[in-house]
Amino acid sequence: MRAISLGNTAFEGLNNAYLLEGEVTTLLDTGVSTDETREQLRAGLADHGLGFEDIEQVLLTHFHADHAGLAGEIQEAGGAVVRVHEADRPLVEQDPDAEEALAARQQSLLDEWGMPADAQAELLDFLGNQHDISGRPATVETVEPGDIVLAGDRELEVVYLPGHTDGLCGYAFESDYRSFAGASGDELFSGDALLPYYTPNVGGADVRVERPLERYLGTLSTLVERDYARAWPGHRGPIVDVAGRAADIVVHHRERTDRVLDVLDAHGPADAWTVSAHLFGDLRYIHILHGPGEAYAHLGHLEAAGVVDRNGREYEVVDRDADLDALFPAIPDGLARPGPI
Repeated sequence: MRAISLGNTAFEGLNNAYLLEGEVTTLLDTGVSTDETREQLRAGLADHGLGFEDIEQVLLTHFHADHAGLAGEIQEAGGAVVRVHEADRPLVEQDPDAEEALAARQQSLLDEWGMPADAQAELLDFLGNQHDISGRPATVETVEPGDIVLAGDRELEVVYLPGHTDGLCGYAFESDYRSFAGASGDELFSGDALLPYYTPNVGGADVRVERPLERYLGTLSTLVERDYARAWPGHRGPIVDVAGRAADIVVHHRERTDRVLDVLDAHGPADAWTVSAHLFGDLRYIHILHGPGEAYAHLGHLEAAGVVDRNGREYEVVDRDADLDALFPAIPDGLARPGPI
């Protein structure tokens, strides 16, 4: 397996595409459709005597352009099979109805969150300028959790890891690697379900996801329970304490819940945009979407548990004595590390 580092536009840092050579020459994720990234990917493949036309299969972790942008172009070059989960398939295929529904859902939430008109205009201008990075549509064959896919000479198990997007999947494989934490056995291509330095956005990254924080906490539970020896993420370097990193993110969201309630205590009733402003300050570019989306995900999690109540756009605390720990997965003692992440 070879990792190819690719440039990005305004997301979580350098992307990774993973080349698996062998019986079925496979590329896992592709990077954005820009001239710079296209040439970086071509150069990375050329280092192994390959071109776009030699790729027989493209496995996608999810639909975002920084992971799927070049999939259609690679498919056109050599007829590669492109695979992704059914939930993300229509957006990889750039189905007009799916794209229209996504845009309508996004606009509805921007209004529901209380996002001011000038912030909406800045965000929509940014997103409009990012459209080309999605590249050409691909024709997709879908994968489902538990499927076994031959990639290179490895058998990969499809692992469903929703939250960041509705259809995000990882791909697990057997390995003899043993991490410093003592874990051994399977490794995982984790896409954006688990990143080494950032906490994957929930709520704004895919506005189609219902109960996004709850769904993502379920994903983190899966990662803790399966205790992979190592993860290969969509951005930056490998993660050698997978369960510990997942536990850290659970703790991060538990602590953020306290901050959300503190904001409502001090400034509520408040909408998601106001909560976001107190959590994150002024936002630019894609973060204009991600910030209030994250606040919305937390507020929705608290509303479902009866801790807050919503009246129109605004949320207020109705049960400050609730057991907040019960809203989050239990973490084995000593697994999460202290301090900010």
